[in-house]
Amino acid sequence: MAERLASGNLAIARLANRLATGAALVALILTFGTISGAYFNPAVTIADALRGGIAWWEAPAYIVAQMAGALSGVGAAHIMFGMPLFSLSSRAPVGGAQLWSEFIATFGLLSVIWGCSRTRPTAVAFAVGAYINCGVLVHGFDFICQSRGYTGPRCQRHLCRDSSC
Repeated sequence: MAERLASGNLAIARLANRLATGAALVALILTFGTISGAYFNPAVTIADALRGGIAWWEAPAYIVAQMAGALSGVGAAHIMFGMPLFSLSSRAPVGGAQLWSEFIATFGLLSVIWGCSRTRPTAVAFAVGAYINCGVLVHGFDFICQSRGYTGPRCQRHLCRDSSC
């Protein structure tokens, strides 16, 4: 979508995607943090359940809601930009490098969430937004667009997925 709006300039499109994603993520974390803990991603939900942040019996309900939210968000974005409701990516990421980059991205996100929530809990939303934005600004660390839209907050535990990188 952003590539189309940026007249094919991939660098501008990626920058626009990340800045919009990071800003939206901050807003969502601040909005939903006090309601549901701002849980957006199953990886963070599972990691938090492992640490005792949420009860294991609650995790499946969060994961179902996260998947439904992700599909709804992708569908809504596609409708807004006149694209098919759902479609397969033309740049599907595969292989060991992809798995490794997902691990590193999730590790970094959890580090930001848990580290910041211990010392400055009110800054978690902004730290997560900055972490997501830096993934595209530091090109060698471009796991965000490689993973087709890795994003993710915690605000008191969390993450999200956006498939429209």
